[in-house]
Amino acid sequence: MSPNPMVGSVLVHEGRIIGEGWHRKYGEAHAEVNCVRSVLPENKALIPHSTLYCSLEPCFHFGKTPPCVDLILEQKIPHVVVANGDPNPKVAGQSFAKLRAAGVEVVAGILEEEGRWLNRAFFTWIEKKRPYIILKWAQTSDGYLGKRGERTPISGPAALRLVHRWRGESDAILVGTTTGLADNPRLDTRFFFGKNPLRIVFDREGKIPADFHLLDDSTETWVFGKKREGHFSKTDFLPSDGNILIPNLLEKLFETNRATLLVEGGAQVLAQFLENDYWDEIRIIENSRRLNGGLPAPAIPPTAILKEQFDVGDDQVFIFKP
Repeated sequence: MSPNPMVGSVLVHEGRIIGEGWHRKYGEAHAEVNCVRSVLPENKALIPHSTLYCSLEPCFHFGKTPPCVDLILEQKIPHVVVANGDPNPKVAGQSFAKLRAAGVEVVAGILEEEGRWLNRAFFTWIEKKRPYIILKWAQTSDGYLGKRGERTPISGPAALRLVHRWRGESDAILVGTTTGLADNPRLDTRFFFGKNPLRIVFDREGKIPADFHLLDDSTETWVFGKKREGHFSKTDFLPSDGNILIPNLLEKLFETNRATLLVEGGAQVLAQFLENDYWDEIRIIENSRRLNGGLPAPAIPPTAILKEQFDVGDDQVFIFKP
């Protein structure tokens, strides 16, 4: 459950994996616990002679489960290799110190960059006190988002399923008034399995019709803008104030434990995030078709670095990081 990090663990004896585990669900056993539990009875005696590899520093504090650092000591595991220290103030190197004080050899910082990328939302959440912001748009090969004022499908069905997967991996999803009017989006995960994210719409003037999907009260929704008449049980109408709208939004998401925000547009909303440097990742889906005019796609910031590039059906996906 967000904003918890993704943690995996492997127990290795003389080059052979004897146990592995990962943190499957909030409130349940952590990766190290599942890893030790997975060791077969005939291999239990090997645990005190093995090395434990973890993607994140073992937890130090009591929460929903006991601290994993104590489990490592109980099992007499002599070597621990970790990608990243945990920036959470409740941990923050304390597990490393406790293990070393007990004579455990600890090596930290192995594949550190890869570990930070795996848990980039978690690190942003702890270090910046706000959700990890992903800007996403689809564009044609000649750089257009679509025709002005109308719905213009660009990407293919495979890319559509990928986008719905991204939605299921996000805590919240945001669009503006123009997209809400042109596309009448549901902002759900109907073409992939997974939870529906919190829907957020910037609609300061209350232009989106009451019978549109964004106001159907089918799932939790925040509308920044004019309050509508009617009974809403899952839809909240929140005040907006122009230029400070994004900071207010990020603060509220942080307060409600939403660690990942997927911004799907449109052009004005994307520009607002880009101009104010509110982004951690940009995902662009590009199709080979041309529009020869229309609504221009945003310019990629000069500070953006291409992290990944791959094909999905007839589309290309480009992922940028700062």
